Formats: sequence, C-alpha cells, structure tokens
Amino acid sequence: MSNKVRIREQLQRNAVALISLVIAISSLGYNTWRNEASEHNRNQRLLSMEVLRNAGELQQVVYHRHWDMDATDKGNPRTGWALVLTIKDLSQVLDGQVPASGTELWQVWDTNWQGLGPDGDSYDRIIEALAAVRKDTHALLQSLD
Repeated sequence: MSNKVRIREQLQRNAVALISLVIAISSLGYNTWRNEASEHNRNQRLLSMEVLRNAGELQQVVYHRHWDMDATDKGNPRTGWALVLTIKDLSQVLDGQVPASGTELWQVWDTNWQGLGPDGDSYDRIIEALAAVRKDTHALLQSLD
C-alpha cells in the first residue's frame, strides 16, 4: 500500500514536469512533420516550375518547326529531344498525374517529331501532350499546401 501512495505522491509532485515532457515531445514530433511536409512541397514547386519552363521552351521549338519551317536553329529537333527528355526525367519525381503525362509527352514526341513542319497531325498531337503536362503540373501546384 505504501508503494502506491508513494507513486501517487511522486506523480502529483512531478505533474507539471510530466505534462511539460509530453508537450515537448508532441511539439517536436509536429515540428519535424511540418518541416518534412514543407520541404516536400518546396521541392515539388521547384521541380514543377522547371517542368513548366522546359515545356514552354519545347513549345517554342515546336512553333518554330511547324510555323516557320525552321529546322536549323530555333526549330531544331535535337533541342526538342533534350527538352522532352528533361521534362520526362523531372516529371518522374513529381506527384500526381505529372509522371504519366511526362512519359506520354516523350512517347508522343518519339513518334511525331519527324512529322513536324507542314504536318498538322504531328503538331496537334505534340501540342496536346504539352497541354496535358501543363494541366497536370498546374493541378499539382494547386494541390500543395
């Protein structure tokens, strides 16, 4: 009986210290979780902006190739390949539908890049794939807190 009384007395005497310990541990856990979530969101935002930037550059290459029939400088397919591969690689790290649309863009580019120029079908397919990447990237950015 005396052991129970001593434990109860010790709990009463040290209640503030025990409550402080519980609050400190839970605060540390929340802070760690919040930092991880913030870092993840920051990385997603940074990579999303890079995907959007590269998508814009690829769209310029497509426009120059299709509308200006420029295959030498601004509409060079090698530049397009570099941008498509960059978009595909960056999109694989992102959440949501972006990895699928990045891979789809790569596949569409692979089968249609040679038809760019006067061929409207290749142009339309590539522009649609680019629009899907943009739409999915914007959806991801809006979903971040």
